[in-house]
Amino acid sequence: MILALLQARMSSTRLPGKVLKPLCGRPMVLRQIERLQRCARLGRLVLATSTEPSDDPLAEAVAEAGVAVHRGPLDDVLARFAGALAAHPAEHVVRLTADCPLADPAVVDATVALHLESGADYTSNTPDTFSYPKGQDVEVMTAAALRRVAAEANSREAREHVTWDLYHGDRGYRAAWLASPKADDGDIRWTVDTPDDYAFAEAVYEALYPGNPAFTSDDIRVFVAGRPDLAQFGGHRRL
Repeated sequence: MILALLQARMSSTRLPGKVLKPLCGRPMVLRQIERLQRCARLGRLVLATSTEPSDDPLAEAVAEAGVAVHRGPLDDVLARFAGALAAHPAEHVVRLTADCPLADPAVVDATVALHLESGADYTSNTPDTFSYPKGQDVEVMTAAALRRVAAEANSREAREHVTWDLYHGDRGYRAAWLASPKADDGDIRWTVDTPDDYAFAEAVYEALYPGNPAFTSDDIRVFVAGRPDLAQFGGHRRL
């Protein structure tokens, strides 16, 4: 079974509460979940948030939408993931973050497929080169690798960033990397960290979602190509 854990919190420093900001009348996190539910390779999707009271509204909104929620430490995200795996046993774990309302189900599925085919301990679509747009990041790991790294990791980076020890240094983990067919897409910014990022995502949703809720990455590119004002919106490359 493949368990997808969607990491989220309300206490973002640059854009507090961003995961509950609306996109076409529904919280951003639920719009992303809609997209992830179209993935063919994910067995179960669980929101992994913290036990802090500030995350109560997030947990309630997602639970009311019928999605399972696991809550753990705010800063020790690795422990939160290990706890979610213990509560929802699986053979493989997909790590996703809830500030990516333009996540691409096809990219998620392709990363999972490579992981299973390669037999790697850790697989990602964000190598140093040939990466996908920021906001379409996918990480997949075996449950055994997650349990081991959770037991052994002792640095702040490893506890906060979950997969840090799986690809930093030589710890014996086998890694596989999914390269983007578009060599320069890694500079494109589709994640939501700032008010400008949110305004860009809002523009995309307002233009595409009403006519096609399952709009694709190619649909986004076509839309932005027709809107020169969005191509470098907020000082970041969007196309």
